[in-house]
Amino acid sequence: MMLRKKSATIRALFVDIGGVLLSNGWDHQSPRSAAKTFGLKADEFEARHQMNYATYEEGKMTLAEYLGRVVFYVPRDFTRAQFRPSCSRRRSRAAG
Repeated sequence: MMLRKKSATIRALFVDIGGVLLSNGWDHQSPRSAAKTFGLKADEFEARHQMNYATYEEGKMTLAEYLGRVVFYVPRDFTRAQFRPSCSRRRSRAAG
């Protein structure tokens, strides 16, 4: 009589993909802080952020595109390079 070995079933696989999982990305306080720091209209900034952030997070938009739609759709008194550190909690993507 031949006995069969039972094989273990894998139920979960945990991986780290560069600090993206288990992080809060750009939390709710960060956009508010950026708006205050750079003198943006908070309600308008938040609305534009909400319309574009999911697309950015899904990788369907670069950081440059996101910033163009949310912040730099009008001329500003600061540059993208000056604003970008306020986005530092977000995942890295193509330079904006």
